[in-house]
Amino acid sequence: MVDPLIRECSHYVVISPIEQEEILTEEQTIAWLIDWLKQIEELPMDLKGQKSLTDAAIYLLDTACELQIKPGFNLQWFAVRLNPPDSEVPRV
Repeated sequence: MVDPLIRECSHYVVISPIEQEEILTEEQTIAWLIDWLKQIEELPMDLKGQKSLTDAAIYLLDTACELQIKPGFNLQWFAVRLNPPDSEVPRV
């Protein structure tokens, strides 16, 4: 089950073995995952059941933080919150 706190995060740190880590918006992260999914010869079983690569990317954001593109080549992504919620903003 997806942690509800993740829904408050609208950005992701994305990491690949051949690129420098980046902070992307949710939409950019979905596009980033789709580009990588296109490079996999055969999608894992849980992704094959998705209607589209967009649905597969969204499913990955909701359920995982790593994807193996090929043996020894893994992608990772982590939800981050750039601004603290109002309740965590220090009062002066």
